[in-house]
Amino acid sequence: METVMEDEEYNYREVNLPSLIPVVPEPALERETGERRRGRDILIAIDHGPKSKHAFDWALIHFLRLADTIHLVHAVSSVRNDVVYETSQALMEKLAVEAFEVAMVRTQARIVEGDAGKVICKEAERLKPAAVVMGTRGRSLIQSVFQGSVSEYCFHNCKSAPVIIVPGKGTNPNQ
Repeated sequence: METVMEDEEYNYREVNLPSLIPVVPEPALERETGERRRGRDILIAIDHGPKSKHAFDWALIHFLRLADTIHLVHAVSSVRNDVVYETSQALMEKLAVEAFEVAMVRTQARIVEGDAGKVICKEAERLKPAAVVMGTRGRSLIQSVFQGSVSEYCFHNCKSAPVIIVPGKGTNPNQ
């Protein structure tokens, strides 16, 4: 796999998802709007943590609908590192299969290099999705103020789509 460079600070690698997911034709829903027939693009930022998986599961159950396409984005320090790429690819393949089994949606995946918040916002600008879905790190309010977070960065800086931040299971928002 070759690394594709868009500009000096934005490198990425496309992920070839498993071919065991059947190709589903576009649904022809006569009574629905064009957006429904065509489906929406939904960007889901993922990593290897449980909060990210919870946000992915929430999107599948509560947000996605037939004909949507999810775009999985995983930010890494280097797309040239084969161990990092293969680990991320395995995660994305697993999630793509789950997305098809649960919600019957198509999945595209991209591993991007750089600061997570910045590259997620750049991907959102490129895709112009209906929404950006992501989890929280699970810090308290005071910790987030001092240390910042990727979800907070995206909430304030992603201008091309609404950002949905899914709290983790059992997260107490009053901490």
